[in-house]
Formats: sequence, C-alpha cells, structure tokens
Amino acid sequence: MIMLLAAGWANPVKAQYGINDTLLVGAVIEDGDTIPARILPVVFVWQKGKHSKKWTRLRNAVYVTYPYARTAGAVFTDIEKNIAGMDSKKERRQYINSREKELKKEFTDPLKELSVYQGKILMKLINRETGGTNCYDILKELKGGVTARFWQTVAFIFGSNLKQPYDAYGNDSEIEVIVQEVQRMYGWQQYQ
Repeated sequence: MIMLLAAGWANPVKAQYGINDTLLVGAVIEDGDTIPARILPVVFVWQKGKHSKKWTRLRNAVYVTYPYARTAGAVFTDIEKNIAGMDSKKERRQYINSREKELKKEFTDPLKELSVYQGKILMKLINRETGGTNCYDILKELKGGVTARFWQTVAFIFGSNLKQPYDAYGNDSEIEVIVQEVQRMYGWQQYQ
C-alpha cells in the first residue's frame, strides 16, 4: 500500500491493504493529481581527465593534512589562553618553549614526510582552523619577528607564502568542500 502525504491533506490517502503494506511517501499535488515526490541528494559529477587528477591530488592533501591543522588550531588556542594570564615575558617564553618541545617530539617525523604541495595546503588549513590567523602571524606572535621572517624566506624559496589567506567562498572553496566532507565523515566540528 502507498500512503500519500500531500500538502493540505489532514488525513493521508490509504489503499485497501493491510497495515504492514504501507509506505509513507511525500507527495506533490499537480493539477489535481497527487504525485509521489522525493528530494534527491546532491551528486557531484566530474569528467575524467585533468580536473579529476587535480581534484584527487587536492583531496588526498586535505585528508593527510587536516588532522595536523586541527591539532595546530587547538594548540594555538590553548597557548593563547595560557599565556594571556602570565605576567612576565620569561614565564611566557618558557611555556611556549615547553609546548614547542612536546610538539616537535610528536610531529617532527610525520611533518617531514609531507610534500611541498601538502605543506601549502596545511598552511591554508591552519589559517582556517585558527580563525584567520596566518602562519606568519602565529610564528611572529609566539617566536618573534626574526624567526617568522626566516621561515617566510624558506617558504618563499619553495614557492609558498606563510601569509597566504584562506577564502572558503572564493579561491579555496574546493578545499572547504573537502574539509566539510572530512568533518562529516569523522564527526568533527571546527574549533572556536
């Protein structure tokens, strides 16, 4: 039995079958005719070739780097929160250095394995996860201007930029689509 639930109908239309033969189906009334209707999920269709290779490379890079970006966002937020309550510059520096040692121990080897392309994507994702603070500003705030300038020069040599922005609705919209896919898959939400 098919039960049609149409707009404006107080009671659903029932066929003359048993209770176990019932399917609830949305319906649309078109010129007095009740037609079963359903909204289909969005499907992306990509043509084979150059674009699919580019998309696959970007998707792989986001899948590899997004967990690191989430961790970086959480650590940066935690460091900012903790150093805000510290009065002396020496105390702040000691805390930052201790956190840096912990992070180096945990992440040096995996991050060395990233390609330059993945590094660029990671910098964009860190910008996203820290609420718009780029990697250069993070380094400048935590380690000083000279260190930030040094790493900016290294990034420039490899064809990148620590100051690159993240534009979720513009140039980086494809990255944003993939990040949302990853978040849905793992049940993650953006920090902040």
